[in-house]
Amino acid sequence: MKNKEIKELSVEELKQKLAEFKKETANLKIAHCVTPLENPLQIRKARRTVARLATELTNRENQ
Repeated sequence: MKNKEIKELSVEELKQKLAEFKKETANLKIAHCVTPLENPLQIRKARRTVARLATELTNRENQ
């Protein structure tokens, strides 16, 4: 997700997407341990999306 898309989400949507991407990251890590992924950069992309979502959520809570 792009930062622009993230800023348009509500707080509830941010929490929902954050949980979704955390689960996806965990699933990708497990799948990669069992058999190597065709594109292991998916893990990095999902992890960075989690960080972007968490950062935006923290910023909104502090305001």
